[in-house]
Amino acid sequence: MKTKYRLIISVVLVAVSLLLLTRCPSKDEEEKTPVAPEKPVIYLYPSEITEVTVQLEYDGLLTVTYPAYNGGWNVTAYPDGTLENHFDGKEYSYLFWEGQGSHDFDFEQGFVVKGSDTATFLQETLAYIGLLPKEYNEFIVYWLPKMQENPYNLISFQGNSYTDYAKLDIAPAPDSILRVFMTYKPLDKPIEVPEQVFQPFQRSGFTVIEWGGSIIE
Repeated sequence: MKTKYRLIISVVLVAVSLLLLTRCPSKDEEEKTPVAPEKPVIYLYPSEITEVTVQLEYDGLLTVTYPAYNGGWNVTAYPDGTLENHFDGKEYSYLFWEGQGSHDFDFEQGFVVKGSDTATFLQETLAYIGLLPKEYNEFIVYWLPKMQENPYNLISFQGNSYTDYAKLDIAPAPDSILRVFMTYKPLDKPIEVPEQVFQPFQRSGFTVIEWGGSIIE
């Protein structure tokens, strides 16, 4: 009798183990996608020469920063965007970081753009969102080679789905801040998607601009 009970218990334990191994992932597990934010860069434009501290709270692993992050960036910022880094005393045009993590992104709205139309689309859209030519040209130079050879790209600019996992703490606090994070999926054929709508952005006082992006395979 004891042998019989032991056999039943063993069968039950095996069944439970198989169930745990083959269970369906939760909704959160299904939606989270490995993401490597590429070249987020942060421009600082104070109204006057200002000592600025920037801290990044990133829900993931920072893989590279320039200048070196060292627990935060401490710089002297000039109205034209020039930065003097306190750690090494050198001059920089912006603050740069990249990382790796798993995050949810929203593609319910966006744009389906032919690869060959990428440059024109980005020029017009980034200018409308609020980037200056210097800023959107640097954006395009980085992303165009990655996108233009695809037949189509589904492009969506993220809001809280980006800023919630890459939070910026800036002191003194900026008067206006624009964070542009583009995600895209290469497509073989066009699909239908509602067009994304943007809120007008006005630069006022101490202005912070950030751009970056990621490909979602």
